[in-house]
Amino acid sequence: MPQPEARELPVVEVTARDLPLHCPNPAMPLWSSHPRVFLDVAATGEAMCPYCGTRYRLKGEVPRSGH
Repeated sequence: MPQPEARELPVVEVTARDLPLHCPNPAMPLWSSHPRVFLDVAATGEAMCPYCGTRYRLKGEVPRSGH
């Protein structure tokens, strides 16, 4: 019997202005809330929330550290 396909969540594109990135993000409905987790999208250009599986992709240049 074939396995049912997992529901693919859309990728949320973020920019350097959205950093530091956290999930749930402000656009998510209240009913889908989970504990806030900060995601390091700058390291690889992508990150996935360990709670809800939402994938985030950095659009544009990776910000440089100003420290």
